[in-house]
Amino acid sequence: MRRKPKTTSWGRVADWYDVYLEGEGGSYQRQVILPNLLRVLNISRGEKVFDLACGQGFFAREFAKLGAKVSGTDISPELIEIARKRSPADIAFYVAPAHKLSFARNGEFDAVIAVFALQNMENLSEVFMEVRRVLVVGGRFIMVLNHPAFRIPKRSSWGWDEKNRTQYRRVDRYLSSEKSAIAMHPGEENGAQTFSYHRSLQDFFKALAKNGFAVSRLEEWISHKKSERGPRQVAEDTARKEIPLFLMLEAKILPLKK
Repeated sequence: MRRKPKTTSWGRVADWYDVYLEGEGGSYQRQVILPNLLRVLNISRGEKVFDLACGQGFFAREFAKLGAKVSGTDISPELIEIARKRSPADIAFYVAPAHKLSFARNGEFDAVIAVFALQNMENLSEVFMEVRRVLVVGGRFIMVLNHPAFRIPKRSSWGWDEKNRTQYRRVDRYLSSEKSAIAMHPGEENGAQTFSYHRSLQDFFKALAKNGFAVSRLEEWISHKKSERGPRQVAEDTARKEIPLFLMLEAKILPLKK
C-alpha cells in the first residue's frame, strides 16, 4: 500500500503561502527577488533550470515564461499539488527532499536555483553535494538568502537612536549557528510554525568549498519599501538603502585538480 506523504511544516501553511505570493501586493519575492534574479540568470531559451525547494512554483513559472525547460521539487506535497495546478504541464514537479533528488540524472541541469530555501534546511552540506551532482560542468548554482549578517532570526532587529535621529540595525549574535522556530502568523495562539537555520557567511562558503564549489558572484539586495511621511521617514528610508536584507550567491563547480 502506498503511504500518504507526510505533512511538513511548510505544508501546513501551503494555502497561506500561495495567497501571499500570488497576490497583487508588494511581496519581497515579486518586487525585489524576481527582477534581480531574472537579471542575474539571464535565461537562454532551452536552458535546463531546476528550482530547488520550489514551493508552489512561483519562480518556476517565471523561468518557463522565458523559454527555460524547468523542473522543480519541494518536500511539501501540499505545495507541489498547488504548483501542478497553477503551472503549465511542461514544468515537471517532484516531491523530494533537497538532499535526495533521485529523479534527476547526473549533470542534468544548466542552473539550480534556491530562493529562501537553504535557511530552512538542516543538512546543508548534503544538499550542496546533491546540487553538485545534478549540475552540468560549467553550470550555475544560485542561492538567495535572507542576509545572514543582518537578518538573524530572533537575534537582529531595527533600533532607533533618538539623539542622532538615526535608524540602525542591531545584531546580537552572528557567528554561532542556531535553529529557531518561526511563527508563520505572529500573534495567533497555537499557530503554524516552521524552522530556520542561521549560518554565518563563512559557514556557507566552507560548505560550498567542501563540496567542490567556488563562489563566482555575490550581490546584496535592499528592500523596495518606503516609509510613510513622518519624523522618521528619511532615517528609515536611508537605513533600507544602506542595510541589505537579501544576499545572492552564485557558485560554480571547481575544475578537477590535475
